[in-house]
Amino acid sequence: GDYLVTIEEKSKATFLRAYMNWRCMSAGSSRVCVRMVGHKMEESYSETLKEQMSIVEMPLSDPPLCVSCCPVNGDLLVGCKNKLVMFCLKYLVINQNLTVLDFERSLILHVDNLITAEVAFCARHIAITTELDVLILKLELVEQSADRTEQCARRINTLEKPVDGGPSTHALQLELDEFIICQKPVELLGEESKLCEIPITLESTELPTEDTKRFQVCYLLFRRFTPDQSPFGFCEETKLHSVQLLPVYQTAHEETENKRELLSLFCFFSLPYVGYLYSVGKLVELISTYQYSEKSEQAVLTPQFLHVITSENLQCFTVRCSAAAARDEDPYIDTTVKACPPVALDVCTLRMQLFIGPRAICHFKNHIILLTKADTEDITERRKPTRRMLSRKADGIKSRTNSESEPGWNLYIINTVSTIQLYREMVDYSRTYENVKTESCIHLLSEAHLLVRAAIMDPSSLKSDEKEELLSAFRESCAFLGDCYSRFDTKDYHLALPYYRMSGLSMTEVLERLISEGEEVQTYARGFIFYLTHSLSEDLNEELSKESANKVLQIFYLADPVQLPHVLCSPCMKNVCPLTAVKYLQKVEKIMPSVVLTLTKAFMALKMGDLMMYEHEMDSYKETILACGFIGQPKLLRQRKEGIVVPTEFAVHLKEMQPGLLVAAIVALHENSKIKLEEADAFFKMLCSNSENTIPQLLVDFWEALLVVCSQEEILQELLLRVTSQYVWRLSKQQLPETKPLKTAEDLINSCNHFGLIFPWVTSIMSVESPSNEDYHDDISKLQSLLCSQSISIASALPVLEHLAEAGNVGLTIHVLCKTRLGKYEEAIDELLKRCPDAAVLYAQHELKDDNRAVLWNKLLPELCKRTRLTGKDCPALISSLKETLSVVAMELELRDFLSLLPEDGTAAFFLPHLLHCSQRRLLT
Repeated sequence: GDYLVTIEEKSKATFLRAYMNWRCMSAGSSRVCVRMVGHKMEESYSETLKEQMSIVEMPLSDPPLCVSCCPVNGDLLVGCKNKLVMFCLKYLVINQNLTVLDFERSLILHVDNLITAEVAFCARHIAITTELDVLILKLELVEQSADRTEQCARRINTLEKPVDGGPSTHALQLELDEFIICQKPVELLGEESKLCEIPITLESTELPTEDTKRFQVCYLLFRRFTPDQSPFGFCEETKLHSVQLLPVYQTAHEETENKRELLSLFCFFSLPYVGYLYSVGKLVELISTYQYSEKSEQAVLTPQFLHVITSENLQCFTVRCSAAAARDEDPYIDTTVKACPPVALDVCTLRMQLFIGPRAICHFKNHIILLTKADTEDITERRKPTRRMLSRKADGIKSRTNSESEPGWNLYIINTVSTIQLYREMVDYSRTYENVKTESCIHLLSEAHLLVRAAIMDPSSLKSDEKEELLSAFRESCAFLGDCYSRFDTKDYHLALPYYRMSGLSMTEVLERLISEGEEVQTYARGFIFYLTHSLSEDLNEELSKESANKVLQIFYLADPVQLPHVLCSPCMKNVCPLTAVKYLQKVEKIMPSVVLTLTKAFMALKMGDLMMYEHEMDSYKETILACGFIGQPKLLRQRKEGIVVPTEFAVHLKEMQPGLLVAAIVALHENSKIKLEEADAFFKMLCSNSENTIPQLLVDFWEALLVVCSQEEILQELLLRVTSQYVWRLSKQQLPETKPLKTAEDLINSCNHFGLIFPWVTSIMSVESPSNEDYHDDISKLQSLLCSQSISIASALPVLEHLAEAGNVGLTIHVLCKTRLGKYEEAIDELLKRCPDAAVLYAQHELKDDNRAVLWNKLLPELCKRTRLTGKDCPALISSLKETLSVVAMELELRDFLSLLPEDGTAAFFLPHLLHCSQRRLLT
């Protein structure tokens, strides 16, 4: 709200007034109206409010002592004796052309044991100071109670345990003639601040409605100071002043231009010689302490600076609000991607300006408003220390003069230096320390960085003409900090990486900044090597020139030769001279040989076209060791470009010459979490130049090899389904693989638990295989072997397998295997009797076990009798199966049970041998 609130004194009476629409006075209008707060305005009367200033009288039961306006929502907090009164800002819509500001008294905080000197109010946070105590509270919304008769007053539970600081506050109020009782200094943060022994009662003064907000008090901080003591006695001038709550908002973006979202909140208060800055938002903690060279009179905090006035100076200090707010906005800011100077960074004094008699200070945008009074008394006399008596009675004697009649009052409006100009000055000044390579250079540049960061976070900067200039300065400051951490020997050398990243500089540009042309350096700072190592290990879309790549090679040979193989595999080093690289690798190999180094040398030999050297290097180790060697540096086989996995020249060569090694290497990468299954799919498809929808044989080889070692059930089922789908697709489309599979069905059965031995009844059915299936025998065997194991989920595979249901004997075996896995034995027997009766008995003997054994005589025997009766002697296979089944059943059942199963119209000569066999077995047992 655009209003002015004052505490005015007239005829020994104190008034609280709010001036609305005050700008019309500066425009020349002299019309003024006076109204009471909450007064209902008539329509005819209110139309005149457009062109006149309104003075709103705000009556209080006790004289107001101090006042604070909330910068977030415009609410008002007034401090009185033993209580605080909160007024909510309201917008009264008179008509569509006129909206008037007004206040509504909504809440009273009754505060015991505290004589309020100053208050600060922001976003329902309240800071209260007495002469030596600071209390910070938060009004938290609570759930509406179902009981509407609940009292509005909410008493905060008083404290379980008082602070161990001596007598109570009431005792301190007693007037003593010659003694002052001091309590111990205390600092209580968070939950502990409840122990401050200052109970607070809330009294709601709003008319209760469904929308009435109910609050409870949350204690955030309590701090008590003790008066300074000196050899001359007790200093009674130790008093707190300038309490302030400063909000910091989310970084301004175009989409949030009209929405200011509170991000962080800071509280500042000061003693005569020391100032304290706390963060009171998500976490309550002390951020900075400010030591003044002289006794301070007043201070004002801004997101960028702390301005302090003393008896003769206007001083300016840096603040850490933007550093703390940046971490509130992004908890992961301190990583290898982003960085920000620490909150604990020592504060600096920027400048001091002399003024005669500063009395009051305030801040507005880029202006400092300063009120001064030139005293007529002798300055030297004023500076003489005076010993004050230790009696409190002396406090009651105060000389008062009429300020209106006093000469020497001045009002100054000081324009602060623009952020960009001050940033340039700080950068220029930091260069005086550049050659010395001290922490002072980093400190100055960090201050400049925070200065720009604070300006960017300011919502008003979005509409500012210097927004782009600020962003450019921000990137430049990141580059300067990156330079420092790259060149200086500092414990925070790792910060070179995130600062260079935030600067937007390419690796080539960074190299140009740090390495002068023709400069021969034998040692390099850790920060520079850290930056290069991490930048080269990432998949950047940047290729260094041949000269730059060779320079990087030389740098690592001198600084960290072990990293050479990894450096050479970076996509950024594509243009490096392979001959030079081999020379460096050979030197390193003499000291620290490794498989990765050998593979890197082979890679460089391929780039040079030296196949003899390539073969020599690859023959240095066995294939299994080479496959594991790729785990140490996966980029020898695959690289990423714009998020897509791309095969290297090495991978292309292995595909043609050693596909088995390539597949084994990719399996090793997958099992060591160096490549995901989907990435491996894309890798083989791109390697074999296949479209997205076709599966190359090399990818199927990879799936089959992965099945041998894979232990994760989720991935296992996915792989089983994939290979099953591929086998089915080839068989249904009569499609041969484009290359010879690396493993046959027999190899997989012998090496992989997920490929089972093919059942005898399946072999029996396939013994009459069609000649057209001979070309696809391997795929058929692999598919049948998969279904003969217990690994694959039949329910998941069934939709895929249905494509082969009518495909002759192959389809029959697949169909019956699925029925069997699902426990549908009778349906499987029906299918076999219908299409291949010879295999029915073999099936029954193999599959019908334990509880399913009864299917033999309850299902198979009656079905064979029935079908034999219908076909007679025309189907020898049925008769043969019936005889075999009777022999098996005769061995399983008692004679009476066996006899009951035989058909009444059966030929005695046919069944009698089986009855005799069953009877003889009974006699023998």
